[in-house]
Amino acid sequence: MIIVMQEKATPQDIEDVVSRIKEYGYSPQLIEGSLRTVIAALGDARDKARLQSLESLHHVESVMPILKPYKLCSKEVKSESTIIDVKGIKIGGNKLVVMAGPCSVESREQLVATGLACKASGADILRGGAFKPRTSPYSFQGMAEEGLILLKEVSDETGMPIVTEVMNPREIDLVYKYSDIIQVGARNVQNFSLLKEIGRLDKPILLKRGLATTIDEWLMSAEYILSEGNREVILCERGIRTFETATRNTLDLSAVPVLKEKTHLPVIIDPSHGAGYWQYVDAMSRAAVAVGADGLMIEVHWKPEEAYSDGPQSLKPDKFDKLMKALRPIATAVGREI
Repeated sequence: MIIVMQEKATPQDIEDVVSRIKEYGYSPQLIEGSLRTVIAALGDARDKARLQSLESLHHVESVMPILKPYKLCSKEVKSESTIIDVKGIKIGGNKLVVMAGPCSVESREQLVATGLACKASGADILRGGAFKPRTSPYSFQGMAEEGLILLKEVSDETGMPIVTEVMNPREIDLVYKYSDIIQVGARNVQNFSLLKEIGRLDKPILLKRGLATTIDEWLMSAEYILSEGNREVILCERGIRTFETATRNTLDLSAVPVLKEKTHLPVIIDPSHGAGYWQYVDAMSRAAVAVGADGLMIEVHWKPEEAYSDGPQSLKPDKFDKLMKALRPIATAVGREI
């Protein structure tokens, strides 16, 4: 159930309702809006009549059931779009946010060259993997903490915040120490133990869609994070597995308008993993902007032919620069800026 407070409800009024919700055996979750506060009461719906009685309080506007299986990320709970502020960069607002960098951190030289080039072309956030989930156990697995240290050094040099992946609950504290946005990759989208742990953090979480995850399943994964108290979740569509073999995955651009209808969370697109080949990244990026995505995550490498992972889908810095220039008029056409 959701309890919508009156516009002029005081902090004491809100605390009164929160206390009552707890007394009834439910878990209250506050969602602050620009005009009023909404309180989600999470728990067993069989005793919802007691919650309905809260509507008689003078400082409560209405009490309504949440019809969606996902509660806190539903637009039923919060109709306004969530905007996530990362060191002054607002994800989900009017500006399209571009996250760019290599798939894997390989060396200081590689990361500095790529990071500086991305920054010069207008990228907002530096992406790079220090821990790499690979299909083969014999493939490069990342530089671990050494890679995180390099990311932090290049972040300080460029002024770009960092987004990097966490794979193991035991490594959460380590990744938290260096990152500004913590990424959950496609393979971990339903690792519920990991999702609950990062839900207790006070940093934004970028949640990638799984290879065979439906949109509702994806939103339920986001719900795990939100239900633990972390309200800053960014959804990232990165392609799903279909029968098609011409591309690495099938980029589901229709997910953007569907998600915009279902959730208040920001949605970005990863065209690099979605296509799997650099020559398609340009077109998919343009389409993502046109369809209403809040941002892009693009793999850029100074020497893709020498990349330890995902070289075929990585743009060289000059191609990334051309893409950024090409995206600006499209962004303007749909009422956004980049």
